[in-house]
Amino acid sequence: MGNILEVKNLTVSYGAIAALKGIDLVVPENSIVAILGANGAGKSTLLRTISGVVKAKSGEILLQGTNITREPVYRIAHRGIIQSPEGRMILNGLTVEENLKVGAYALKGREIVEADGTTKKLSKNQMLQRNFELVYRHFPILKERRTQQASTLSGGEQQMLAIGRALMASPTVVLFDEPSLGLAPLIVRDIFKIIQDLKAEGNTILIVEQNAYQTLKIADYAYVLELGKISMQGPGHELLKNEKLVEAYLGEKSKK
Repeated sequence: MGNILEVKNLTVSYGAIAALKGIDLVVPENSIVAILGANGAGKSTLLRTISGVVKAKSGEILLQGTNITREPVYRIAHRGIIQSPEGRMILNGLTVEENLKVGAYALKGREIVEADGTTKKLSKNQMLQRNFELVYRHFPILKERRTQQASTLSGGEQQMLAIGRALMASPTVVLFDEPSLGLAPLIVRDIFKIIQDLKAEGNTILIVEQNAYQTLKIADYAYVLELGKISMQGPGHELLKNEKLVEAYLGEKSKK
């Protein structure tokens, strides 16, 4: 299994302030890789730089071996890096289904591999319908409420919509920025289960999360950022046993 995304010696500055200081990481195909750290560590900046919203000062970002560091946001999205943003950013005034259609703006026709190993070429419209079916299978509540104004959904339902919107683009890599933020514990559990299911279906995921304990339970590998630098890294199950990390980030949750 090769690395689908690579970040090499990445630095990002906001004026005189260095936000990322020589970050190196890899995201293998069909894996969940987590970025952990305190507020202000540079986690969201890293995701926003990978997706092209923030421009790197130096270093490289490679997607399937292609250097995308200087490419504009729309081209990076067309290449398949799709972000489910912090705060959900639901489009008010649009229905649930209209929000999902917005997520498909970068969608193209493509060849897909069927369960029996055969390939089939689908048009953009066929891919659109296929992706609606995929999203509604994961989130049946969205199908029930597809004609409802998205702004009237609960917080958990809006997070499901934000994830579904990202999936509508048939992403190569999904970037999750704080998907559990502000949600009740039972909804958080459901969101993490959905992320595991997405990986099981062949998706590649890079996730930034404050909920370190739940994230490490599902992550194949994790990096810990401190003040713009990677201070620790390793398989998720190993970091759960790391006393320094437990003391700094997990606290009482590690005892549950």
